[in-house]
Amino acid sequence: MIEKLFFLNKREKFYPEAEKPQGRGTIWARRILIFVVIAYIAGLILGPIITLVISAFEEGYQAVLVALSQPQVLSSMWMTFWIAIVVIIVHGFFGTVVSWVLVRDRFIGRGFLNGLIDIPFAVSPVVVGYMLLLLFGRNGIFAPVLNSLDIRVAFAVPGMVLATLFVTLPFMVRELVPVLEGLGINQEQAAATLGASGFQTFWRVTLPSLRPGIIYGLTLTFARALGEFGAVLVIGGGIIGRTETLTIFIFRALDDRQYISAYSAGLLLGLFSIVLVLGIDWLRRRAEN
Repeated sequence: MIEKLFFLNKREKFYPEAEKPQGRGTIWARRILIFVVIAYIAGLILGPIITLVISAFEEGYQAVLVALSQPQVLSSMWMTFWIAIVVIIVHGFFGTVVSWVLVRDRFIGRGFLNGLIDIPFAVSPVVVGYMLLLLFGRNGIFAPVLNSLDIRVAFAVPGMVLATLFVTLPFMVRELVPVLEGLGINQEQAAATLGASGFQTFWRVTLPSLRPGIIYGLTLTFARALGEFGAVLVIGGGIIGRTETLTIFIFRALDDRQYISAYSAGLLLGLFSIVLVLGIDWLRRRAEN
C-alpha cells in the first residue's frame, strides 16, 4: 500500500495535470480540434487575402502601380490617413483620461458611462452616419447654429472625423483599463509620499507603465479608422476629391467595374493594416519577454 501511494505521488510529481499521458482517442480529438481552429482562422482571414492578391496582380504588377498612381487614389489615400491621424491624436489624449477616471474614481453613473463606451461595437456604422446627419445635416438639430457660424459638418471632413471618432471610441479605453487595473496604486502612493504632484506622478510613474498599452490601443484605433466605410460614406457623401476615402474609392471603383483599381487599393489598405497590427503585437510580446 505504501509503495502504491509512493508511486502515485511520484507520478503526480513527474506528470503535471497538463502533461499526463492521454489516451489515443483524446490525442486524436485534440488534433482534430486544432485542425478545425486552424482551418476556421485560415478560411476567414488567409482565404480572402490570398484571393485579393491574386485578383490584384491578375494583369501584372505594372497594372497595380498604374492603378495606385491615379490622382483619385492618391487623394482618397491622403484623406484616409489624415482622418486617421486626427482620430488617434484625439483618442490618444481623451482615451487615456477616460480610462484613468474609470479606474481611479468612483462616482454616480460610472457603470452607465462604462457601458456607453461599448455602444460603437453594437451600433451599425451606417446608423452612426445617419444619426450625425440628423444632428448636423441641412435640416438637422444644429443646422441653424452651424449656418450662422458658416460651419459645414455634414458632407464635409469634420463630419467624417466625428463619425470615425465614434466608431473607434472603445479601442483605446478597453486596452488601457485592464492595464491600469493591473498596476494598482502602490507606486502612485509612494510617489505622492515623496512629494510628487499629481501631474508628476502621472507623467513619471504611471505613463511609462501605460506606454505599451497606449501604443497598442492607438494602433488598433488607427487600423480601424483606416477601414471605416459605412459611417463616413453616409455623413461624407463620397464626393470625389473632397470627401472620398480609400474605402469609398474601392466601393465606387467596383461599381464602375474598375476592378484592378479596386483590388489594388484594397490590397494596399489591407496589407498596411495587417502589417501595422502584427508589428505592434510583435513589439509588445518582445517587451513582455
